[in-house]
Amino acid sequence: MLTPMSYPLLCLTALLAALTPLRAETLPPLQDGKVPQNLDELWAGYDPRKEPLEAEVTKSWEVDGVACRIVRYRVGTFKGQPATIAAFYAAPKGAKLLPGLMHIHGGGQSANLGNVLSDAKRGYASLSLNWGGNKMTLNNGKVYDGPNTDWGALDATHPPQRNKVNHFAGGIAPDAFTLDAVESPRNGNWFLVTLAARRGLTFLESQPEVDPARLGVYGHSMGGRLTTQLTGIDPRVKAAVPSCGGSGDLTATPDEVPGGQRSKATPLELATVSENPYIRRLAAPTLWFSPTNDFHAHMDNMTWNWRSVPDALLRLSVSPHFNHRHDHASSLTQHLWFETYLKGKTGLIPTTPKIAIELGRTQKIVVTPDPALRCQTVRIYFSQDVHELTRFWRSAEARQENGRWIAEAPLMDPTQPLFAYANVVYATPEAYRKIANPPGTANSDTYFFSSRETWATPALLKATGAEATDKPERMICADSAAWGDWYQLNAGNPDLWSVFTRKVKDPKWRGPTGAKLRFEIAAREDSWLAVRFTSNEWGAFTADQKADYAAVQKLQVKDGWASVEVDLADLHPIGATKGKLADWSTLTDIGLTPNIPAELKTPEMTPAKGWTRGFELKVRNLRWEGGTYAERKQSPATLTEAERTKAFNDSIKASLEQEKKDRK
Repeated sequence: MLTPMSYPLLCLTALLAALTPLRAETLPPLQDGKVPQNLDELWAGYDPRKEPLEAEVTKSWEVDGVACRIVRYRVGTFKGQPATIAAFYAAPKGAKLLPGLMHIHGGGQSANLGNVLSDAKRGYASLSLNWGGNKMTLNNGKVYDGPNTDWGALDATHPPQRNKVNHFAGGIAPDAFTLDAVESPRNGNWFLVTLAARRGLTFLESQPEVDPARLGVYGHSMGGRLTTQLTGIDPRVKAAVPSCGGSGDLTATPDEVPGGQRSKATPLELATVSENPYIRRLAAPTLWFSPTNDFHAHMDNMTWNWRSVPDALLRLSVSPHFNHRHDHASSLTQHLWFETYLKGKTGLIPTTPKIAIELGRTQKIVVTPDPALRCQTVRIYFSQDVHELTRFWRSAEARQENGRWIAEAPLMDPTQPLFAYANVVYATPEAYRKIANPPGTANSDTYFFSSRETWATPALLKATGAEATDKPERMICADSAAWGDWYQLNAGNPDLWSVFTRKVKDPKWRGPTGAKLRFEIAAREDSWLAVRFTSNEWGAFTADQKADYAAVQKLQVKDGWASVEVDLADLHPIGATKGKLADWSTLTDIGLTPNIPAELKTPEMTPAKGWTRGFELKVRNLRWEGGTYAERKQSPATLTEAERTKAFNDSIKASLEQEKKDRK
């Protein structure tokens, strides 16, 4: 209720508001409702240095000689309201003329203090943007409760905090939280966050300890795509490492690219919202940093869309078998990239290895590494699976001849395409064997750079007389050895480790009807093991959702080994899966873990006692026994586009839920 004393205060407030100059809009209004049709028009007249940053420090502290801060800077003014980004910033105390790095987090995540701390300990000034607006966690594990990101009249947070529409999903239609009142690429959040990142570069280059001529950027997942876009549009970026993002929209036909995820983007979106036009503008050294089976950055899409980026600018480090994460031996390449292009170190980065498929009755894959940098070995991989997300990349036995590495690639079916790529492995220089790492990354004695992916289409195989020279094999894994055909999660955790392989997706090792799975596993005491099975992941065979199963086995150890036998009847559905698995033909991977699914755990299954703690995990004689071979199922060539989309979207939801669990 207003009182007589309220009126003077209201009048004063109104007077101050009238005297305060209105902020100019960062982006001009549309002229006659015409929206930008390409990147030139989208970014026309925009200068990321023009407006004052109005930067502020909201918290500061020191860790191990590193000065840490939480800062906020002004992105701009949109629809009359300011937009502000919060970030972690760290730099070695007292250092001058440092190269600067900017980290861009992924979807649903937040600015990462561990990243900027490790960057600072490696000799960089580092900024980690909190573009998603989520809570920021300090190095003591506490959540920062001070001023955070505020997008003002817009909502470019992720997940959206106010808007019910996710404008990262390609949407450019107008609503209450978009910039333009008509369908416009300026309504897409990819554009807005890229703009915020450009302002982040302005903040970084303005810091007194930073050399503005040496700025780099890296990011993971959605941050990987944003890294690609920022590098393509802002010449201040001198080195970039997009991780698991930025592969682009695939518009090629299946005759040109047998695999990949076809785009549904409109011509306007392809010219403005897609990363495709940014890729075509890349002019800074860029390391493509992504695994073979990544759901967010499709390997086949990248190969096609980045084919015109010259080798002089581009290198690749592609971890086999992983999805949305990396082998530790691959992770070092990001640091070496910045050491080379921001610090001027030499002798760390080889040229991209050349790869070719020599066609004929039998196929050979030939890889030629950089002769100027001595490698330890070359690992050649190939596959005939068009479904790249569940594709198993076979390891081919390679021999060295006159500087070339050659491997045969026997075909199961010449009517299917042949895909190939290679990793060239190098010894880690002594200076980089023990460096500061962000959480989740470990040092490695080796690192590797990859060739580009190549393929031969069925038409080309037919024209060159290719024949089926391979046949089914019951022995899946005689000796796990270095786990080359597997990928590991939570390695080293005695209770939560798991190992998986997609080898059973390959028709060569697909399970016969009625067969049993048998193997031996090394263990030092009796315990429990869950054998995991996934069917139809990412819509590999049908439009239905993937299905998850597990068989829980009691290990009885004799002479350090326990024998395991799994029949189809031993499998139980877990998670959202209902019903039984009909046969082995739709398996996309199998895995082993001591972590028993909650719905299958009984009182007698005592909690894991760390039976592999300090114990080298080994598996031998993993094979199918009994049963008969039926007609082989192929990957999803028979699925309609609607069926593929449904299966893909369902699996993305499941993958994101798993990613949330992993972060906890």
